[in-house]
Amino acid sequence: MRMSWLDLCFLNWPVDAAKLAATLPQGVTLDTFAGQAWLSVVPFRMEHVAPRFLPDIAGLSAFPELNLRTYVRVGGVSGVWFYSLDAAQPLAVRLARQFFYLPYFDAQMWLDRQGEVVRYASQRTHKGEPAAAFAGAYKPRGPVFQARAGTLEDWLTNRLALYSANGSRVYRGRISHAPWPLQRAEAEIAINTLTDALGIELVGEPLALYSHRLDVVAWLLERA
Repeated sequence: MRMSWLDLCFLNWPVDAAKLAATLPQGVTLDTFAGQAWLSVVPFRMEHVAPRFLPDIAGLSAFPELNLRTYVRVGGVSGVWFYSLDAAQPLAVRLARQFFYLPYFDAQMWLDRQGEVVRYASQRTHKGEPAAAFAGAYKPRGPVFQARAGTLEDWLTNRLALYSANGSRVYRGRISHAPWPLQRAEAEIAINTLTDALGIELVGEPLALYSHRLDVVAWLLERA
């Protein structure tokens, strides 16, 4: 699959490693930076989502998405574990759940950009799943940079694999893209109940990083 991620903001919080590790399935190991675990809320919008070498699909190739994720290792390969992926495209939700085993959920979502300020809101509507909501605004500040190897910013963003599970089987999906063009960001969050189902509270201001656009290729799943 090919896709573009736009107006993306990494909102990162340090959390208790023991509590977070207890939420992961067997075979998936929590990754930490200097012993600290992190949870990230990531609002953004998707464009040009389609199989490689095929044109965009009307009504399916562009939609907002909101992720809750942490950082893991499987078989020595670092990557991302998603607790939820809320999206405003019902067919995309069902395809991702069926073929990628990812916890996508239906949501009503609203996104507006005025100048550099992005305002974003989401209310989960998926039948039979816990309610979750997010509302906030964010904007970049400062110059564009690429995170240096070994820094926290690089550790949080430079992840070229995602993991999912189907029963006891864990899968890896590799992704390819250029280095992240990052900026520091400011964020104001009015509502955030995405972590309620985990029983984990996000405390204090997040470490916020913004990226205007990144073009991505995602490969088929493999057993991890």
